[in-house]
Amino acid sequence: MPGASLFVGNLPYSTTEGDLRELMARAGTVAGVRLVMDLDTGRSRGYAFVEMATADEAALAIKDLNGFNLNGRSLVVNEARSRGEGPAGRPARGRRK
Repeated sequence: MPGASLFVGNLPYSTTEGDLRELMARAGTVAGVRLVMDLDTGRSRGYAFVEMATADEAALAIKDLNGFNLNGRSLVVNEARSRGEGPAGRPARGRRK
């Protein structure tokens, strides 16, 4: 069964990949974690993408960890959308020039 990619937002800026891996492991096997960093400051941007080993584990992570309070911040955990998609799977609008 293929894994599923999750978006995890509203992370405290102090969260490390290890912290996030440990938290997400409550729902199952974590296949990968990518904490998004600001290239200019080297600081976390407050969100990450987590690959769970199975779709069932990803669904459990969403159910159990969406809204979870981590160091005073309420996490947002949902299925990651592909880069070109906007809300509800609709194509994203281009940037205005």
